[in-house]
Amino acid sequence: MSDSLKDIVEIKINGLSISINKHFCKGCGICIEMCPTKVFEWSEKLSEKGVYFPVPSYIDKCTKCRRCELMCPDFAISVEVEEGAG
Repeated sequence: MSDSLKDIVEIKINGLSISINKHFCKGCGICIEMCPTKVFEWSEKLSEKGVYFPVPSYIDKCTKCRRCELMCPDFAISVEVEEGAG
């Protein structure tokens, strides 16, 4: 597996994909605080940068508001919605 693929945590469900780039993430927690439905929780392990990073553990609660993606100061989160999925 390439290093770039190891840096990405991606969860998909029902046409929704949330990706976290662990290389970009500094572990500030803004996404966790800003999510209105508490989709994220902290990782159990440190990234290679030595920080805990958000994991979209409750993606089924996601309303697709993209607040996490918009508020991330490091552009570490990507929210993609397939056409027709909401």
